[in-house]
Amino acid sequence: MSTPSRRALVTGGSGGIGSAICRRLAADGYSVIVHANGNLEKAQALAADITAQGGQAQAVAFDVTDAAATAAALEVLLEGGPIQVLVNNAGIHDDAVFPGMQLAQWQRVLDVSLNGFFHVTQPLTMPMIRTRWGRIITITSVAAVAGNRGQVNYSAAKGALHAATKSLALEVASRGITVNAVAPGIIDTAMTQGSFSAELINQMVPMKRAGKAEEVAELVGFLASEKAAYISGQIISINGGMI
Repeated sequence: MSTPSRRALVTGGSGGIGSAICRRLAADGYSVIVHANGNLEKAQALAADITAQGGQAQAVAFDVTDAAATAAALEVLLEGGPIQVLVNNAGIHDDAVFPGMQLAQWQRVLDVSLNGFFHVTQPLTMPMIRTRWGRIITITSVAAVAGNRGQVNYSAAKGALHAATKSLALEVASRGITVNAVAPGIIDTAMTQGSFSAELINQMVPMKRAGKAEEVAELVGFLASEKAAYISGQIISINGGMI
């Protein structure tokens, strides 16, 4: 079990995959910071539920695309000590075939995933380095590995995070910090419900089912643990054998 004093921030922590990750990290002994963008009440409810079950959690809300607001929020959080586990899970998709894609669709998707990664990760890196222990885990997508029609913007954003993961891993490897990306396939969450019929999943996924948010959280929990200390710079797919 991880040291209880270690703190973990999960961006987009009130969503389907994010909430499962928060619960897993809390169960492993981390003090979890559940991040939300607009729906602070949902994050607070999750934090309260984790606390009621004996874990440690708090909720926070800020827009990861707003550099100043993110920096201010993180400055307050860092007053409580370094954040040694960061799960970059915040992201959106706004799908359209590329010839019909609007500039705003391109910019917004990259802004949340890619600029959000910088706005959150960069201020936390030096405090993490000073502790000589850390885990940076970014949730990406199978679309970044294999591509997907209608998601040129989403694939571009997540693919850039794969490259950033590999480069950052090299920079901090000697400081006891690992940096990895987890690329889920079709996961059964509110975001994907209605997008994939049972028939389509049967065709696309060799395991003939959607993944569970808890299965993604199990992988993240392992990567955040002491046992994964020699795994860094990796893009780890969890997609039921799709690719």
